Amino acid sequence: MTPRNMARVGGLALTAALMAGVASPALAGSFYLQEQSARGMGRANSGETADKGVESLWWNAASIARSGRQVTTSLHAIRLDAEATNNGSYVTYTNPANGQQYTAPVMNARQTEEPLENGLVPNFAIATPVTDRLAVGLVVAAPYNFTTKYSPESFARYDAGTSELRSADLGLTAAYQVNDWLDIGAGVNVEYVKAKLTSAMPAFAPTFADGSNRLEGDGFAYGWNVGAQVHHGKWDLGLSYRSAIEHDLEGEIETILTGPLAPNSFKADGGASINTPWFASAAVRYAVTDKLTLNAQVNRIGWSEFDAIRVDYPGGGDVIHQNYEDVTTGAIGLDYAMSDKTTLRAGVAYDPTPTTDELRTARIPDADRTLYSVGLRTDVTEGVVFDAAVTYIGMNKSEMHDDRSFYNGLVTSHLRGDIEGSGLVLSMGTTIKF
Repeated sequence: MTPRNMARVGGLALTAALMAGVASPALAGSFYLQEQSARGMGRANSGETADKGVESLWWNAASIARSGRQVTTSLHAIRLDAEATNNGSYVTYTNPANGQQYTAPVMNARQTEEPLENGLVPNFAIATPVTDRLAVGLVVAAPYNFTTKYSPESFARYDAGTSELRSADLGLTAAYQVNDWLDIGAGVNVEYVKAKLTSAMPAFAPTFADGSNRLEGDGFAYGWNVGAQVHHGKWDLGLSYRSAIEHDLEGEIETILTGPLAPNSFKADGGASINTPWFASAAVRYAVTDKLTLNAQVNRIGWSEFDAIRVDYPGGGDVIHQNYEDVTTGAIGLDYAMSDKTTLRAGVAYDPTPTTDELRTARIPDADRTLYSVGLRTDVTEGVVFDAAVTYIGMNKSEMHDDRSFYNGLVTSHLRGDIEGSGLVLSMGTTIKF
């Protein structure tokens, strides 16, 4: 395949990723989506950093050094069932004349919400050798996405209304066979992010109607990744690192105030900055027999990069603190060759949340979760394989807790709530050797 044709295929895949509806903060840590291939989902993404082939290209740049010409595409259908419940949310008002404070529950508050939305996650990757030792590849993914929506009467409306983040990541990769057992790889990636954040604003006094905030913006940013794999006898080992990315989004900010503050309403060009985390991964695969292979993987995710959403506009700005913490995730799984044409997979993974009990917003009401996966791979015809997988995600119950100040501290909202739920992912993919 010529470089021009590779670029054309990559462009079509990027367009598809941007057009697809992607929703879920509940499938991996916070708003990172680990659904990067149907093969990987069949074993809960255990061993992906150590496995060979274009299906592991997102996880390790070295994976395509020995793959030959391959193209893969996957689609993951996500169904979520989660409920957020009010647990005493309230607002504190301060009298500017004498400093006296009084509190009141969130007025006209709807007590339960189902904020998480269903969606689709697509991925695409292609690789081709250039020489006997050098290969190049292209991968398109939607790695960082979430959608949550609360009603205008929600108990959480002062913390979040609509929260949407869409991303599309296009990566160019080169991999090299150093010798019979060592492969290395490196890549650069361009990431597009589009975001929309809305929320209500408590009025200066409870006798007035709510105000509102809206931020919309988008932008491109750049990152890099490196990886290495060792293939020796029955063992496959892999290490990889993907950089954090600093996003500066440009767009529009609108604030609508009510009551005596209504003349201060404004709409202006503005922006926001957010950081996506770095990602380090180590994996091992061991062929116990000709039929059975065991897999294990550990990931360290630098979520502390996402410490805040920083908003800027002419004459002012705001910092929406997130205070995420770095986390370590893990997965184990197996591949069992039932026949020359059919392989069964299974896996279990644990994903702790990077959020804390001291600050967990309604925008991304995250929780610890455990994933259980089964998958099946079959040869459709020579050079064409089909993968299917089912993943169940169990979310632990967690508390939403956030305090936000308005009007120079004269009004403060106090979000207090609980969220719990589960998810189901159906994955299908096709890989072709050509």
